Amino acid sequence: MRPHINGNGRITVDVAGERLRLHPFRAAYWEVEEALLLADLHLGKAAHFRREGLPAPADISNANWDRLISLILEFNPRRALFLGDLFHSDYNREWEEFRQLMGRFRPVRFELIPGNHDILPEGYYRQANLVVHREGLELPPFLFTHHPLEEVPAPLYNLAGHIHPCVYLRGNGRQRARLPCFYFGEYRGILPAFGAFTGMGRVRPKNGDRVYVIAGDDVLEV
Repeated sequence: MRPHINGNGRITVDVAGERLRLHPFRAAYWEVEEALLLADLHLGKAAHFRREGLPAPADISNANWDRLISLILEFNPRRALFLGDLFHSDYNREWEEFRQLMGRFRPVRFELIPGNHDILPEGYYRQANLVVHREGLELPPFLFTHHPLEEVPAPLYNLAGHIHPCVYLRGNGRQRARLPCFYFGEYRGILPAFGAFTGMGRVRPKNGDRVYVIAGDDVLEV
């Protein structure tokens, strides 16, 4: 199936026989399950850095909240799946802001597949009514994890985060751009990092892999 361009920078693609809408805010929407898919939000990272005396942009947190709220309002999902590294480190005030957001959108079922940065005590997750899937989450045809799996049990397709995938594109002369991307291989796919204050890891696509870069307000196949 060729990607369908929906307008407003969105693209709908077929992954493992399911339709996913890819959004320039670095999120995907699984239509059949009415599920918003996000990875590597790293909420609280900027506040954590500032608390440690390290410089961090003051407006990063607001950018993350604005994009997250906009996605929930646009898609009105039944559930929101966070594929790990929801919160960057130990407790700070941004966790309370996240709890307030969850209360505002109470009809949405918020779920977390924990990543290596999700180190808050279990009580924080329970108080926030956040459903935690420690061993990953199987919703056929998908198997959701934080780290991409080396071996994916058939017939499932692994969707993960952790890598913060990007590709390098070359233009005329010495022009070169590093762009975050959605990456879909034969058996696994990797979502871009949602957080605005995160690094990126280069992926090297093989023949048959599909890559969709986020260029400003557009999602483009390359």
